Amino acid sequence: MYYFCTYFDYHYLLRGLALYHSLRRYCPSFRLWVLGLDSECHRILSQLNLPDVRLISLEEFEKGDEELLKARQNRSPMEYYFTCTPSLSLFILNNFPEVDRITYLDADLFFFSDLTPIYQEIGNHSIAIVEHRFPSYLRDWERYGIYNVGWLSFKRDSHAFTCLHWWRERCNEWCYDRCEEGRYADQKYLDTWPDRFQNVVILRHKGVDLAPWNLANYQIQEYKNRVWVDDQPLIFFHFHGFKQITNWLYDPNFVDYGLKPSRVVRQSIYAPYIRILLAMARQVPSVSPKTSLRSNVRGQTVKSRLPQGVRKLRRMLQIGKGLFTQRYILVLNGHVL
Repeated sequence: MYYFCTYFDYHYLLRGLALYHSLRRYCPSFRLWVLGLDSECHRILSQLNLPDVRLISLEEFEKGDEELLKARQNRSPMEYYFTCTPSLSLFILNNFPEVDRITYLDADLFFFSDLTPIYQEIGNHSIAIVEHRFPSYLRDWERYGIYNVGWLSFKRDSHAFTCLHWWRERCNEWCYDRCEEGRYADQKYLDTWPDRFQNVVILRHKGVDLAPWNLANYQIQEYKNRVWVDDQPLIFFHFHGFKQITNWLYDPNFVDYGLKPSRVVRQSIYAPYIRILLAMARQVPSVSPKTSLRSNVRGQTVKSRLPQGVRKLRRMLQIGKGLFTQRYILVLNGHVL
């Protein structure tokens, strides 16, 4: 039995459901705890009554946790979500004694094959983390962290508890969406873990946490109905920054990383993900796919104050350029182009 936890709000609901269904396909025995970060998310998940899922309401999670409630008062909702990451793993370990190892998953992960190789690599280690594995031309992105928070695994032992308590204290003190004094959100703290804590393993499997920021390191191929990362199978992909532009257009967020997606990446990684998202939208019609996949809006720009006709023209030109340069992924009649 594998034990996982994640959190998301209404806007990430479809992604969270996609993650769940990929686990159902490739992990035959698991339990997933989901912290619903708003009441609407928790309500819909309760109605779905998904097998192998245990729901945690925000009220239950915060109850009696004065330090966490205090931290909530001085940061944005997204920064508070980041703050909750270490507390969620501790919450599971403290309240469910049957859990021998808890693995935190970002809601925008999606599994493509059996998880067994990951746990074979973890072995008896107390803490498992994964590097971003930035290519050399993106090495300056390590200012946001050498390691990625997307997958973190903690064994029920003293080393993991020491790490989690230290991380929780740091996040309660400072967890903001900016780089400052060697810190960034909940993530940059991980940089010191291999030296600070005992029995930490850094996962080396190339198919673990494949993402837009490290795709340039590898040759991606499809062979015998499986996606391969060099000579290893893709286990899970991190769809960070993926968003829907229109009902038929998606942005895989490759421009930030200087990439143009190959046919295999588009058809064998992104197409299955888009199809499951569309299927989840049909299953939960009250959730708009565009709402659930929207990007964060950080304020009104100069362009948004332009006349409507100019805005539409700019948008049409942007979409045309994006299609020509293969920045966007086009979906027509359910087919990913």
